[in-house]
Amino acid sequence: MMNAAQLQSELRYFTGTEQYFYHQMFPKFRYTDGVRFLAQEAGAYWLLEKIFSNQILPEIRGERFQFWKLSVTENQSANLTCEDGNGTVVYAEKIDYTDFPLEEITFFFTDSVLLLPSEY
Repeated sequence: MMNAAQLQSELRYFTGTEQYFYHQMFPKFRYTDGVRFLAQEAGAYWLLEKIFSNQILPEIRGERFQFWKLSVTENQSANLTCEDGNGTVVYAEKIDYTDFPLEEITFFFTDSVLLLPSEY
């Protein structure tokens, strides 16, 4: 697993994607090279599962463009939010514990694809 500085440095190189991947539990949804790299290097497939599993909620499913943000606190708890792309929070969840290495990460979810903002 990479430390936060290494991970942050490597993530900035992801622009666009060459391949799309899918999670076996959620075959309707795809994710990009950058998201795959993050999930592998940060041990964060759980985060993809959270985002994909919440797509069944009416308040999320109705949003064609979603802005997901994980913010980790100093005590290793976190807040996961989903906005509608216009700054309105449509979903929020407190996570009691995480070992996610970054203080914050954001994703876009649109057209059934989860991607890093730099890959949009």
